[in-house]
Amino acid sequence: MPADLRRGDHHVHSTFSDDAVSTPAENLDAARHAGLEVVRMVDHVRVSTTYVPDFLAAVAALPAVEGLRVLTGVEAKILDVTGRIDAPPEVLAALGRPGGADRVLLADHQLPGPDGPWSPRVVRERREAGLAAADVVELLVVATVAAMRAAGRAQLAHPFSILPKVGLSEEDVSDEHLDALAAAAVATGTTVEVNEKWRCPGPRVRERLAAAGVVLVGSTDAHEAGDVGVYRWVGA
Repeated sequence: MPADLRRGDHHVHSTFSDDAVSTPAENLDAARHAGLEVVRMVDHVRVSTTYVPDFLAAVAALPAVEGLRVLTGVEAKILDVTGRIDAPPEVLAALGRPGGADRVLLADHQLPGPDGPWSPRVVRERREAGLAAADVVELLVVATVAAMRAAGRAQLAHPFSILPKVGLSEEDVSDEHLDALAAAAVATGTTVEVNEKWRCPGPRVRERLAAAGVVLVGSTDAHEAGDVGVYRWVGA
């Protein structure tokens, strides 16, 4: 793992997310103390979320820290195999524009099915009823590729983190699936995070993606300031 992944933390949550405990200011201070060069402030959204302008304003109001670049993002799950993203349309339309977030972090919190998101429980039940592992991976990869193309400015959040929750692993992801994911990421300028919290993707996946030209970034997925920029698995 290239050591420079640990110079940035591209996935840090604040109190704008209902499961995080630190403010943007506290996260900024933690990033400074960790000696980071880049920090991406990110919070969870759904299509009904209304706080994004306030979140972006709070980040924009933070004091400048010499040597530290502050980026923004919103994290949203992929809803189905067509690549629909669970984020307000106006937020997606403003990505990369003045006053908008820099990127949308596409998350596999649930499996994007043909009829909407499937919880891990539903996926396990369908696997017991005969759904093959390869079909689960196919749904995930097809949906992720479609979402990358739809977003235009994305980052894959904790890719393949759902697989252990449904009794699978990255070994169930074929080279062909990885190559399709990589080709779409390169074509759309999508970055892929190496996530400390969920310990994914593993060496095989990230090495194949990197060989194809995908930009990898480090992330802790921190939900409290004490975890910002703290890497134990990434870089090991």
